[in-house]
Amino acid sequence: MHNVRISPCTLSGTVSVPPSKSAAHRAIICASLAKGGSIISPIEMSNDIAATIGCMRTLGADIRTEGKALHIDGTNVFSAGDVLLDCGESGSTLRFLVPVAAAGGVSAQFVGHGKLPERPIGVYTGCLPEKGTACVTKGGLPLSISGKLQSGNYEIPGNISSQFITGLLLALPLLDGDSEIKLTSPAQSVGYINMTTDIMQRFGVNVQKTENGWFIPGGQKYLPHDHTVEGDWSQAAFFLTAGALGGNITIDNLSADSAQGDKECIEIYRRFGAEITVNDGRININGGRLHGIEIDASDIPDMVPALAVTAAFAGGRTVIRGAERLRIKECDRLAAMTDGLTRLGASVTETDDGMIIDGKPRIRGGFAEGYNDHRIVMSLAVAAAGCEEDIILTDMESVNKSYPSFFEDYRMLGGIADVIMG
Repeated sequence: MHNVRISPCTLSGTVSVPPSKSAAHRAIICASLAKGGSIISPIEMSNDIAATIGCMRTLGADIRTEGKALHIDGTNVFSAGDVLLDCGESGSTLRFLVPVAAAGGVSAQFVGHGKLPERPIGVYTGCLPEKGTACVTKGGLPLSISGKLQSGNYEIPGNISSQFITGLLLALPLLDGDSEIKLTSPAQSVGYINMTTDIMQRFGVNVQKTENGWFIPGGQKYLPHDHTVEGDWSQAAFFLTAGALGGNITIDNLSADSAQGDKECIEIYRRFGAEITVNDGRININGGRLHGIEIDASDIPDMVPALAVTAAFAGGRTVIRGAERLRIKECDRLAAMTDGLTRLGASVTETDDGMIIDGKPRIRGGFAEGYNDHRIVMSLAVAAAGCEEDIILTDMESVNKSYPSFFEDYRMLGGIADVIMG
């Protein structure tokens, strides 16, 4: 891993952010479950997306890359016997595909890297064995499954990760009988679940919302569909922050009608005091007089690192709550952002479920750890706009997990970022 030196500067210009990683995972899986050809585009070949593609190929899908497009035919999916599914560091890949493989009756061993083997999978080891799928694990990865999943009632908590709900929603329509998902606690990150059902519907599969979950008719088939992947609001947040910190940035490929829950961040930046205009898929943001606000991050946890940087320069106090799930991401993101911003001279107090940030007009700069986490590195990089000195960040290459061209786009907008040896 290399370090990167980022010099204080203001970013301006127009940028296209990568296609939504969340939407791409779902579309690739749906297309791979359809008998016939689909085209998914555009695709940014990040490490996480490569993990999902690799796993679906192992399960028997034919996937070819042509430029920014994927040509997918799922005619032979589930034709493999015992398989090894390497999920890399992608929690989405793992949690989406455990029940999908089980629905196909595939005997599979799931492995992962980085922090992924330590991330929770207990929701599945709790409910899948009751429905015909044996799970063998010592608490994380590797996880081995065998036996074909059966339809029925699934009771799961909604407050751990919406990824478990998405995995079941993707898998249960493939079973012969009807199923129902009942949540034992309120769902968080509801926008991601809505994205799942929206994309499933485009591939010909429908589920019905109930009072505390979903009813999933069995015997359904995914149908081929050419799918356009919209721009990623969670990746846009870094440049939205740069705009709020005095820049003038236009992002030209975001949908204001998106099912992505992270689009809520637009209203949060407005509440901070940033000036924002939305016009036909183009979002322009430029700095206003920023002030502290209160943020409930329970439905938008991925936004917290970028929003924390914005808060560091917003006059008064910002309180971020509802973000306890950030402790079990690629790193403990609450601890990492508190550490990074504090090292750079910001005033930050970590809480059990968030952060308290007292904003300043400028902060010092200096050295900060990237914690091998793409969102930590990209967030702290844009903090340079309000620093007096250079920032040196570790783990520059971690951006490859989701946004490989981040530093190219950063420089294109006028940023100064130089690779240095770690």
